Amino acid sequence: MYILFKRFADFCISLIALAILFVPLLLVALLIKLESKGSIIFKQERLGKDGIPFKIWKFRSMCVGAEKQGTGVYSYKGDSRITKVGKIIRATSIDELPQLVNILKGDMALIGPRPALTYHPWPYEQYNEHQKHMFDVLPGVTGWAQVNGRKEVPWPERIELNVYYAKNISLAFDMRIFFMTIFKVATNANNKNTGETGIKK
Repeated sequence: MYILFKRFADFCISLIALAILFVPLLLVALLIKLESKGSIIFKQERLGKDGIPFKIWKFRSMCVGAEKQGTGVYSYKGDSRITKVGKIIRATSIDELPQLVNILKGDMALIGPRPALTYHPWPYEQYNEHQKHMFDVLPGVTGWAQVNGRKEVPWPERIELNVYYAKNISLAFDMRIFFMTIFKVATNANNKNTGETGIKK
């Protein structure tokens, strides 16, 4: 029953948020376009519920062709491929706001496991049966792993945190993650790729 309520609430919240943020989002889009050539929205294939791939939306924060340079699609501290506007929207997590559209489409939820790339840390087929439980729920814009270390957490631990969330999903749990996320975003905590987990984001 909570899953149905969660989906309805996510849809309504995302629709209202897009309406309220329409002008600011339009301004961000304009700044991205004025600073560098290329598309405003960056779309990337990720693993969704039940391991089914979908395209996640983000504001583009890197120069065109960045994925073919250096560490590919993954960023690191002082990455010269990140644009000036990109640095700001990444630091404030504004680059994630287009995912509100993913929520409306039913690809994502506001809170859930962050969707992994289709090939990293490994393809869906290579997750064991226990790890695959993280795909029992819709992926989220923020999640339990993000508020417990985010990019500093090694992948095996991230997956365990995601599985724990999927098995214990509830309104109280989601509210806890929501308020912890606000604190993380406000302090820009754990928002840099570091060590082994930072090689591929």
